[in-house]
Amino acid sequence: MKTMTESSIHLKTAIPGPLSRQLQQCREESVPRGIASVLPIFVQRANGIIIEDIDGNQLLDFVGGIGSQNLGHCRPEVVAAIREQAEQLVHACFIATPYQGYVRLAEELNRRTPGNFPKKTFLVNSGAEAVENAVKIARHYTRRQAVIAFEDAFHGRTQVALSLTGKSHYKSGFGPLASEIYRVPYAYCYRCPYHLTYPSCEAECAQRIESLFKREVDAEAVAAVIFEPVQGEGGFIVPPPEWFQAIISECRKHGILIIVDEIQTGFCRTGPLFACERLGIEPDLILTAKSIAGGLPLGAVTGRAEIMDSPGPGGLGTTFGGNPVACAAALEILKGVDSLHLPERSARIGHLFESITRDWPDRFPLIGQIRGVGAMRAIELVRDRATKEPADAETREVLAACHRRGLVIISAGTYGNVIRMLVPLVATDEQIREGLDVLDQALTEVHSASAADRSATA
Repeated sequence: MKTMTESSIHLKTAIPGPLSRQLQQCREESVPRGIASVLPIFVQRANGIIIEDIDGNQLLDFVGGIGSQNLGHCRPEVVAAIREQAEQLVHACFIATPYQGYVRLAEELNRRTPGNFPKKTFLVNSGAEAVENAVKIARHYTRRQAVIAFEDAFHGRTQVALSLTGKSHYKSGFGPLASEIYRVPYAYCYRCPYHLTYPSCEAECAQRIESLFKREVDAEAVAAVIFEPVQGEGGFIVPPPEWFQAIISECRKHGILIIVDEIQTGFCRTGPLFACERLGIEPDLILTAKSIAGGLPLGAVTGRAEIMDSPGPGGLGTTFGGNPVACAAALEILKGVDSLHLPERSARIGHLFESITRDWPDRFPLIGQIRGVGAMRAIELVRDRATKEPADAETREVLAACHRRGLVIISAGTYGNVIRMLVPLVATDEQIREGLDVLDQALTEVHSASAADRSATA
């Protein structure tokens, strides 16, 4: 779609264009309003990190299907694997008549996930389904009921996954939610709930799990703790390593299983194939989805063999989970991770992001914190750096300014004031610079408008 020297963004119309606006009217008549879209352009085709809408506009994609396209849209090798598999077998249902791709992918995930111990893998349709089944397996193995999750977490929108999710907006009106879910603070150092400062705090928030055992639930009744190594929807929050170690140590002491949700952080988003690798964490159960299959519906629960074998035959099952076509795509994705050296590429993108944004806090008072690891980067906007009042409206304005200029980018965070970058890892340095230049222009526009408003009211 482009040469190395030309811009990736080519706009023929305003964003959204007339055909997208027309189709949006049809959508409003046919699709429930609860399914929101950040940017109502209708995509016609995509390649790499460029998407083209039905009006012929080419835009840079810094969302990647919300982290589902780490190897880029329509990677030729993945498309070829999908086509070849579809010509042979589209669906058979593994619980009725098994097939090779499922077993081969399970072998690969067992081999590649952290932990030098025997593992087994159960393939499902999505991240939320992986969460549901991980809790189910953990409860069956431990014969315990309670599960501990964390504030600001996101684990999905199905019953148990929604109950584990920390943002009330997603849960409003959908109760009653699942029982025996308990919550403690995540290490959100920028907004410490105890008004402490890292590292002098000595990861005080990690000690709250011990308090939970004394006040709300007996440790011997807890089946598992579930956490994201870096919170995704919560705002790309990166806890200090000692926080994880304290949480894990406390859980190990009481026989509580460790479930690591790598649905957004996995497949080299933070650098290594899995984020918990850089922390030295060997989870009992690890959850994957999103970029696992290049955009096809697939998720997985991989865990210690004795835990995964706890449910008897028929205790686990799904009609479409581990679909042959999705498995073929996933196996090709894993080849691409190796051939493209994605861990190194993710680290390179992170360094490039840091070098480009280094002076942004000095230039834009709206920026409260820039954070992240590898290619998983975010900018939290605040109205006042002293009070850290969330700049949610301003965040929406920045996103809108990016969208008008042809950069697809979205927000995150409990307060809706975090701009997150989920650019496919196959992006070139030039494309990263082009996208961040658009974000720079958008921040400049909103900063200038805010300054003008302050002068007008002075």
